[in-house]
Amino acid sequence: MDFKHICVIGLGYIGLPTSSMFARNGVQVTGVDTNEQVVTSLQHGKVHIFEPGLNEVVKEVLENGTLQISTTPVEADAFIIAVPTPFYGNKKADLSYVRSAAESILPVLRHGNLVVLESTSPPLTTRDVVKPILERSGMVAGRDFLLAYSPERVLPGQIMRELVENARVIGGIDEASALAGGDLYRIIVKGEIVLTDSTTSEMVKLMENTYRDVNIAIANEFSRLADRFGVDIWEAVKIANLHPRVRILNPGPGVGGHCIGVDPWFLVEAAPDITPLIHTARRVNDEQPGFVLETLKQLIPDLSGKRIALLGLAYKPDVDDLRESPAIEIAHDLVKAGAIVKAYEPFRTTYPLPGAIMTTSLEETIKDAEAILLLVGHAQFKALDPVETARITPARLVLDTVNGWSREGWRAAGFTFERLGDRKHSIR
Repeated sequence: MDFKHICVIGLGYIGLPTSSMFARNGVQVTGVDTNEQVVTSLQHGKVHIFEPGLNEVVKEVLENGTLQISTTPVEADAFIIAVPTPFYGNKKADLSYVRSAAESILPVLRHGNLVVLESTSPPLTTRDVVKPILERSGMVAGRDFLLAYSPERVLPGQIMRELVENARVIGGIDEASALAGGDLYRIIVKGEIVLTDSTTSEMVKLMENTYRDVNIAIANEFSRLADRFGVDIWEAVKIANLHPRVRILNPGPGVGGHCIGVDPWFLVEAAPDITPLIHTARRVNDEQPGFVLETLKQLIPDLSGKRIALLGLAYKPDVDDLRESPAIEIAHDLVKAGAIVKAYEPFRTTYPLPGAIMTTSLEETIKDAEAILLLVGHAQFKALDPVETARITPARLVLDTVNGWSREGWRAAGFTFERLGDRKHSIR
């Protein structure tokens, strides 16, 4: 199938890189977003998200005209839906953005078009949610137009490379739809393309992130056991991983991001009676920020009025993505405990954090602190010199939740150094 014009709905962390890569490969692309601020910004050549390499590609395709930006879909050969799928407070999937995106296509959907849903969704979303909406056009999916599901499988910080190199799973509601999806993604994908049905493709995406979530949960639970038994979890993991068939992940302050912290709930929602392990893993990871707070309370029993400096709010190192970040949960908990919180997130210095003070520099964050918490292993934080840090802050207590600092170096500089899950070397 030949694709000369593609319309991508949703210009966030996935939609914008996808649009720019198709445009860079010579396809005319119309990128659509309902956020007028995002549209205006892009129309003026300003990229609203941070991703290495993205800014240069977007500017290139905007300048040569292969990428156009709009607030509404236009007629095209293929439509890609790449909108958010968050969950409600009760951990139920919010598919309102998916529904709205599908409805927005209706006025411009034509015979022979291909529609691809990329948004991470509960099983059967393509078949039972998107398909009926599109068939309100009077056309039948699989006969008059083609419909498929192809999840993104990329890592923030490496999206531009992984969009091209990673294997791509494409699930059609029928064989013709899957084949057409393969033709579409071969334009940009050099990795293996695997064709299947739409529900299997939806399931694969959720399985990948749930697998990681469960493995992170056992690492986080190990960190609590190590704290109770007087063990250094970081040393224990390193030794255990010497076994040829063991690969334990590192613990941390929790699980964040729009995938691992969200996707498992879609499976729990779809089949609560047969997902006790997945549900438990989610609960363990959701409770990990509380373990961080309890660790700090053992060092500072009364947090009321204490000046606490937080280094990092992103959900992982060296990205600007704060979605579902456990560091933000920790900040909220500290504010509730009465602490005076200053937070520095170098990739998002203007992020609104109610009750806390967002700063624009490390010095501003720690200059009057009583304790410093390393919540994200950003490269610039891991490179901090403890001796130099001691010169600019009165704080002499640091809590490292990501194993980013050397215990010996910080203690030599006069700090009381504590590390999450390390009771072996603790002063507590």
